[in-house]
Amino acid sequence: MDLTMDAPVLITANQKMQMTQVKVDAPHPGEVRVKMFASGVCHSCLHAYDGSHATPMPIILGDEGSGVVESVGDGVTTLVPGDHVIISWLMNCGTCQACRNGKPAHCWAPSPFGALLDNTQRFHNAKTNEKILHYGPATYAPYTVVPESSAIKIRKDMPLDKAALIGCSVTTGFGAVTNAAGARPGESVAVVGCGGVGLNSIQGARVSGAFPIIAIDTSDAALKMAVKLGATHTINAATEDVVAATLKICPRGVNYSIAAVGNTKAMINCLNMLSAGGTMVILGAPPSGTTIEFDPTARILTGERRMIGSKYGSSNPHVEFPMLIELYLNGKLDLDSLLTGSYRLDEADKAFEVLAKGGHGRGLITFEQ
Repeated sequence: MDLTMDAPVLITANQKMQMTQVKVDAPHPGEVRVKMFASGVCHSCLHAYDGSHATPMPIILGDEGSGVVESVGDGVTTLVPGDHVIISWLMNCGTCQACRNGKPAHCWAPSPFGALLDNTQRFHNAKTNEKILHYGPATYAPYTVVPESSAIKIRKDMPLDKAALIGCSVTTGFGAVTNAAGARPGESVAVVGCGGVGLNSIQGARVSGAFPIIAIDTSDAALKMAVKLGATHTINAATEDVVAATLKICPRGVNYSIAAVGNTKAMINCLNMLSAGGTMVILGAPPSGTTIEFDPTARILTGERRMIGSKYGSSNPHVEFPMLIELYLNGKLDLDSLLTGSYRLDEADKAFEVLAKGGHGRGLITFEQ
C-alpha cells in the first residue's frame, strides 16, 4: 500500500529545502519500507545542499539513520515488520563476488545515484506525480524504501537515536583505522579533521590500542571533543605548522595518517607526516575534479609509503554494525558525546547551517513517533 508523508525536498542548491507532500510506494520485491526514527546530519549531504558536489534534483537527502521496519516486499527473508534496523547508505546487490567476499563497497552492480537497485524511485510528488530522487537511502524521509541488504537488523535494546550514527559517520571513521589502516597496539595514528567522521577515527584508534593518537583540526571545540574520545595529543592547524608539530611528537613520522576532511592541503600534510612504511588513508571527499601534486619518489617510493582510499570504513555493514553496537553497550564506544544537536525534520536547513559553520560532533534529526 502506498502512503503519503511530508518531507524536505532539495529543489535548488543553496536554497532552503521545501517541505513537500510526497507519495511513498510500497516496497518492491526484495525491498523494505522503514519508518524512520532518527537521521544524522552528514557533510556529504551538506555538499549536495550547498552545491559543492554536483547533485541531480529534486532529491531527498540523508545517508545515515535508524528506524523500524513498517512493511516488506515479496521475497524478503531476513526482516519482518517491527524489526529495528540501521540503514546502510551502501545500497549493494548482495550477490556479486565482491558482496559475497564481504566487500560491498566494491559491489559490481550498486544502486545508481538517485534510485534504487532497479534504477527507479519510490518517491513521487503527491500533487504532480513528479519523481523525487533518493540521496542513497534518503533518511530525511519519515518513511523510506531500501533494498533488504541495506536495512541491518539490530537488537531492540539499542537506543535508536544513537544507532542512527552508526549508519555512516561511526562506521566510516572507525573502520578507516581498524579495517583500512589495520592499526595495531602501540602504533601511532594522526587524524586530520575532527568532524563527525574524524572523531570516530579517534575512537577506532583508541579501541585498537594505538599510541600516540594525534587529533588535528582548526577548532578548539573539536579538539576538546577528540581528547574526550581518546586523543592523546592535539594540534590546532590554524595556529601551528601541522607537519612540524606532528614530527615533534613522533620524530620519525606517524604509522598512519587519516585524511578525514576533503581538503587537498590536509591530504598533503597527511602524506608528509608519514614514517617510512607508513600509510595515509583518504576519507574526506574534495570537490569533483580536484587534484593534488607531490613528488612520488620522495613521498611514496622512498620509505615505501602508501596512500589508500577507504570507502565506508572498508566495512561490511552486516558484520560491523552489530559489532559497534556491542562496543557501545559495553562502554567501549562513546556515541553519547557525539550528539551535539537535535532538530525537528522541518529544521533540517538549520542543521546544515550549524554544520557549515564548523559545528563539532553530530547533529541528529528526529522524527515524530
